Amino acid sequence: QSQLVESGGGLVQPGGSLRLSCAASGFTSDTDVIGWFRQAPGKGREGVSCIKRLGRVTNYADSVKGRFTISRDNAKNTVYLQMNSLKPDDTAVYYCAAYRSRSLLTPCLLRGDSYTYWGQGTQVTVSS
Repeated sequence: QSQLVESGGGLVQPGGSLRLSCAASGFTSDTDVIGWFRQAPGKGREGVSCIKRLGRVTNYADSVKGRFTISRDNAKNTVYLQMNSLKPDDTAVYYCAAYRSRSLLTPCLLRGDSYTYWGQGTQVTVSS
């Protein structure tokens, strides 16, 4: 059974760090992609980052490049999103999601409509 469960959200001051985790059971194909999305109150969903199960194929939104790092531990079936230098604009509910890519070589996508499985979300609040 495929399931995604996020954890690690919370309240942090501007400039601080958080690490989100996504426990991804049932996604064991080499071309499976896990992505992180976020949605702030009154705003649309934004793709943040994604990673393929095999290799080092990653992708980042311009708004988080240089501050966020995605990684995965396949032995633990877990994907992490390390968030540094957090800003108030990063405040949102963060979701992990999954889809199966057709190729090992193509970039993973940050389009929400490409994803077929979604977690419940975890709240991240950046405020002093």
